[in-house]
Amino acid sequence: MKGRITLEQFVALTSTNHAKMYGLYPQKGSLAVGADADIVLWDAGRKVTISQALMHHGADYTPWEGYEVTGWPVKTILRGALAYDDGVVLATPGQGRFLKRALSPYATPAGSGPAYA
Repeated sequence: MKGRITLEQFVALTSTNHAKMYGLYPQKGSLAVGADADIVLWDAGRKVTISQALMHHGADYTPWEGYEVTGWPVKTILRGALAYDDGVVLATPGQGRFLKRALSPYATPAGSGPAYA
C-alpha cells in the first residue's frame, strides 16, 4: 500500500518464492496451464487486528495476536472451487491432496545454485 514493492513482487514474496523453495513450483505458485489454479483474492486496504479466533490452523495460539495489519485475504479458490469466503471455510476435510515435492533449486551446496547466480 505504501508503494515500496510492486504487485508482482508481492506475489513472488507471498507465493512463488515459497513454492520454488519447497520444490512445488510450477504446480504451485504460478497461474499457468496445468498448474493447480489456487488463487487468493486480497483486500489490500482492509485493516484487521490479528487474533487466534480469526486463524484457521492447527495451533492453539498465534504469535501475532493483537498485531494490526493492512491487507487481508478475503477469498481462496482451490483448484477452481471456492474454499474460503471472508472468514468462512467452505472446503471440506480431505478435499486437499498430497503433492510430492521435487528437489528445490535452492537445495545446492553453499555458495552455488540460483540464489547465488
